[in-house]
Amino acid sequence: SSRDELFEKIERVLQEEDHKRRATQWEDIHNYYHRQATMLPLWGKRVPTVMNKRLTGYEMGNQQFDYPVHKLVLLTGPRNVTISPGAQTGLFQSVGRLDPHTYRPNEFFSNNWVYESLVRYGSEGQVLPALAKSWSITDTPNGGQEYTFALRENVYFHDGQPWNCEAAKMNFDHVLAKPLTTPDWHGWYGLPKIISEWTCDGDMEFRVKTISKYYPFLQEMTFIRPLRMLSPGAFAFGNNTDPITANSCHVGWGEISLEGEVVTCAGISAISGTGPFAFSSRSTSTTKDGDEVDDEVTFVGNKNYWAGAPSIETLKIVRYENSEDVKVALMDGSLDVVWGSGVLQAQDLDDLEEEQDLSIFHSGVIQNVIMLLNTGKAPLDDIVVRKTIIHAIDKKAIIDKELGNVQRPVDTVFPFDSPYCDVDLTPRWDYDIEKALLLSCASSEIAPSKSKDDNSLAVGLGLGLGLVSIVCVSVAFFYYGESKKYEVELERAKKGVQA
Repeated sequence: SSRDELFEKIERVLQEEDHKRRATQWEDIHNYYHRQATMLPLWGKRVPTVMNKRLTGYEMGNQQFDYPVHKLVLLTGPRNVTISPGAQTGLFQSVGRLDPHTYRPNEFFSNNWVYESLVRYGSEGQVLPALAKSWSITDTPNGGQEYTFALRENVYFHDGQPWNCEAAKMNFDHVLAKPLTTPDWHGWYGLPKIISEWTCDGDMEFRVKTISKYYPFLQEMTFIRPLRMLSPGAFAFGNNTDPITANSCHVGWGEISLEGEVVTCAGISAISGTGPFAFSSRSTSTTKDGDEVDDEVTFVGNKNYWAGAPSIETLKIVRYENSEDVKVALMDGSLDVVWGSGVLQAQDLDDLEEEQDLSIFHSGVIQNVIMLLNTGKAPLDDIVVRKTIIHAIDKKAIIDKELGNVQRPVDTVFPFDSPYCDVDLTPRWDYDIEKALLLSCASSEIAPSKSKDDNSLAVGLGLGLGLVSIVCVSVAFFYYGESKKYEVELERAKKGVQA
């Protein structure tokens, strides 16, 4: 099938070492799925940030939910900053357990403030040093590779424990315990499946071997979860916690078995990483629906942070009931920063442009919003109909009317400046009503209707948007608004784990 063929192409390119051949293979992959006309790119998602002008030094994050607040500089006023961050739920509800080795309800942005990996993700897909100051790669006789990481010296976890190879190995031992490397748990991405062993060579050198060549290895090491570094003292039973009998996986996961090996999940005993902010406290309440939420969560700046202490001494997340409350708090000065999507409405951002005490920034495109066209059912099983729909949707008009002109129309599935995505794909999947009308006529000739009035697609396109397109756009907006709620519910249902 075309799906299997596409996956085979992706598997091959992930093992390609030569940069030029890799770029050529990725171009072929982009063209392959583009020709299927199954994905309609709508707009590029940009992340908004609103800051009180007593702060400066804004830098955009380089991945979803990456809010580098530690780079902000305070110009005036107290060294305490309040923030309303964009969360997986849109408006902030809770930081979750704040453990680095599991998933929801942990929030990406707060885990990213507290915990770090060996490397970090930079602009243009660069992999930059973090808890490893450098690394080298050598081929191994079995066709794999060995990564040798020189660890950064004089780094300490928030609880005072030293960062060293023993700490790195302990985290790998827990996250990569064999029963946890299946797709149900940590095996949802490539890295856990291709690592074969990890060892220490002295206190500050960490070696990782892979079963095959896998060029995204370092990129995947930058992910905010699950391979971020927890202090050995914060495991369930401290430095000597066994990864099999008391794994750092959430206690609610219970026992996980694979091929006769059983891992018992014990969770963590404390929140302690090496990041620029350390968790301090939280105040909670219960909503009328019975959900426990964080009203305020306080972090303190890490004075011993290896990259330099943050200008902010105390960072406080504040939960608000709605966007209007957030807007009022920004205007009256009780809230310093909004960072992330889903916190303010598009019209709010327009209104706040007039406020003299606020600065507004937008990141580059982090990801593209797309609409999937279901080729398994009529009429979308016809590629001519799919192309008609693609060219009939006026993305710019939707953005201007519904999204406050914050986003930008796109014609590709991935942002153009993502690695290996600067490919010129033709035909462009742009709004072209004349082409849509011509395609609609061609579709009618191939499969004529019983009557002229029965051709709802052609009639609709004459008005600028086909009937099928209207349905698709309606569905897209419904799921755009509802998807976060469903994600939470699905996560709660998974394996019976309570979020």
